[in-house]
Amino acid sequence: MAAAESANQLVQVVVLLSAAVLAVPLFKRLGLGSVLGYLAAGLAIGPFGLQLFSDPNSIIHVAELGVVMFLFIIGLEMKPSHLWGLRRQIFCLGTLQVSLCGALLMLVGIYLLDFAWQTAFVIGAGFVLNSTAIIMQVLAERGQMSSQSGQKMISILLFEDLLIVPILAIVAFLSPIDKHVSKPLWENLAIGTGSLTMLVVAGVWLLNPLFRILARTKLREMMTAAALLVVLGAALLMEASGLSAAMGAFIAGVLLSNSSFRHQLEADIEPFRGLLLGLFFLGVGMSLDLDLVLHNFGFILLSVLALMSVNGIGIYLAARFTRSSNAVALERAFIMALGGEFAFVVFAAAANQHVITPEQQANGVAIVVLSMVLSPLLILLHKKYIEPRFIGSQEEREHDQIDEKHPIILVGFGRVGQVVNSMLTMSGYAVTVIDRDEEIISGMRKLGIKAYYGNAERPEILHHAGIENAEMLIVTSGNREKASHVVELARKMNPTIRILARANDLFHVYELYQQGADRQIREVFDSAVRIGRYALEELGVEEEKAREISDCYYHRDRHRTRLMAEVYDPSFKHKFQNKEMVKITLEHDQETMVEIQQILQREE
Repeated sequence: MAAAESANQLVQVVVLLSAAVLAVPLFKRLGLGSVLGYLAAGLAIGPFGLQLFSDPNSIIHVAELGVVMFLFIIGLEMKPSHLWGLRRQIFCLGTLQVSLCGALLMLVGIYLLDFAWQTAFVIGAGFVLNSTAIIMQVLAERGQMSSQSGQKMISILLFEDLLIVPILAIVAFLSPIDKHVSKPLWENLAIGTGSLTMLVVAGVWLLNPLFRILARTKLREMMTAAALLVVLGAALLMEASGLSAAMGAFIAGVLLSNSSFRHQLEADIEPFRGLLLGLFFLGVGMSLDLDLVLHNFGFILLSVLALMSVNGIGIYLAARFTRSSNAVALERAFIMALGGEFAFVVFAAAANQHVITPEQQANGVAIVVLSMVLSPLLILLHKKYIEPRFIGSQEEREHDQIDEKHPIILVGFGRVGQVVNSMLTMSGYAVTVIDRDEEIISGMRKLGIKAYYGNAERPEILHHAGIENAEMLIVTSGNREKASHVVELARKMNPTIRILARANDLFHVYELYQQGADRQIREVFDSAVRIGRYALEELGVEEEKAREISDCYYHRDRHRTRLMAEVYDPSFKHKFQNKEMVKITLEHDQETMVEIQQILQREE
């Protein structure tokens, strides 16, 4: 009996993995995204598809740990100082969006869908508490976790997690059954606050010493076990106190963000996070009751369209009220218009408290699940047909929130910048990388290289990167005007910083010198010197002499360039119109030739 049950469980695991492996790559290939692939796979193998699974709720319950681990990894990326800097977005923007959307959703529920106001509140709460899992996954796939718009969405999600206790308390208050059964609101708040305090104290005083002790054992599996213990323990503590398990994991991550073990913790948790989050999406797909949807098709379809539309309008208005651009507000509205997984908890509590009927609970679950299924399609439509209309007609998208400031700032992450960054990081130096190419930034993040989208010609971007306290600025941008402007701006903002800048040609070297660059590196000069050295070797010159000649030419030319930069006058269209520059050139060429001849004639 036990053997048969074990075999059946193994078959279910194989089915889950097979569905994910077959559907997700296909949907990604079609440009529909991994989330929709998971949802479709879950629907296909669930009780309303091939009926290979009969209890999707049990899968969702286990797989919610993926959401918890996702929030832990996000917390690792946010230092306490950065989180403190987001406090206005979390509480002000979060309060505005939740209040506005909640009011609009209740109005739609009462006047369009003919709900009682208590039912309208409960159903609206399912949409106000957006899906952390889906939104985070979308932001991660689009490389927007560190962008300003992405950070605002994350801040709103964090605020929504904090609302779980008040919403459940309101549901209990609305219950027609004996109110004395439930704890008063002040007691729930006291328990939640006490649990948060315990978690913060443990994080500050216990976690780092614990990981230092375990690191000395040099047992990788112990570090992995400890990482899982921290994530699940923090989640359990918050859930037991009535708060969100995801919130507990997030706070644990923030408390460990300054730890030297941060990157190892992230590497240990990442595989579990990915698998469980995929399992969560599979479970959501399975839970879509097609029989119920077909039976109440008109009502459920109207409810989904009305609630998602109104929720999106509320999100758009909140974004515009806080001075986000039209393009950014629309993007946020399309991404966050869906309901969330916490709706299942709210609906279950409301049904148990007799605030809504079991039929209304089933309809509410179907509405929210259908919104989660449709959301990836709406996001895809926005990306393909709406977002391109704003390219060029709107100001450039908001720059990324730079959450780590390093002594070295690198502007430009093309072919030159990537080589420079690689050499520096391999040598143990931390670099803040800024570039305006979204594709490059997104691609580098997929390779695990942190880079930020931003226009370094704007003083506020350099300020956010920490230019005032930086030790070195490296400008590798191939755009001549941009490079010159960045150098000039940086020198004004930090007179003592060392500046290395890429130059297009000799005249650009002169400009960069006058604008404050300490070293100007011509694009093709080093390559040309190396070609000349190899040519001498091929012509029969000894390798050591060829190297000496190339070194001599390099240093002589660098000295001449510095002298010419000091007398450079941009009003002359050509250097030969400047007599001082002509004189320096002739003297330099003569002296260099004499020194090279001496090297060639020297006896070995």
